[in-house]
Amino acid sequence: MRIDAVTIFPDYFSALDLSLLGKAREKSLIEFKAYDLRDYTHDKHRTVDDSPYGGGAGMLMKPEPWGEAFDEILTPETTVIFTSPAGELFKQATAEELASQKHIVFACGRYEGIDQRVVDYAKTQCKVRMISLGDYVLNGGEVAAIAMIEAIARLIPGVIGNAESLVEESHSAGLLEYPSYTKPASWRGLDVPEVLTSGNHAAIAAWRHEQAVERTKAVRPDLLDPESR
Repeated sequence: MRIDAVTIFPDYFSALDLSLLGKAREKSLIEFKAYDLRDYTHDKHRTVDDSPYGGGAGMLMKPEPWGEAFDEILTPETTVIFTSPAGELFKQATAEELASQKHIVFACGRYEGIDQRVVDYAKTQCKVRMISLGDYVLNGGEVAAIAMIEAIARLIPGVIGNAESLVEESHSAGLLEYPSYTKPASWRGLDVPEVLTSGNHAAIAAWRHEQAVERTKAVRPDLLDPESR
């Protein structure tokens, strides 16, 4: 898979050189490049923003640099993701869907966002999605893009060493993950649940499912069907 990002802060993405994603890039399971939007400007100040038509607080990212960047990067097989609090909510199912794409470009806005014509133009060139990481506002799209890239890339075969671990994670079955424990069996007066040391795999599986349901009811009841609440 090829993943790119267009940003005015390409150094943000140095985190992708670390841990499993860094190893995945070394193995060429993932290709990644951060494009500096300012490289597509033509004035001495490398200006990427201007005041919005109609007035209002803050500045808006200009369309011209985005257009030149997209002309270089996009192909008909590209999916452009505009990270925006006005977009659809990013979920595990979103990550699974995007993990099958050949080429993803994250358009990382700053200030008060990006001129709407950039979105409209991108739609004439390839598939476009506006996606939000959550119901809050960040200073820019880079943090959201990195989170989405990690969620997407770890689903690509070969990125996670033990692929079975993906099956039991939170949200993989519509539930939050059950509590987990490791050695020692007793720590500071707190003991591992007895069922987990019983060796009874059927009982362990039943306990884990029960715990996942109870945790989801307590923390994220919105994930459950009404009949399960």
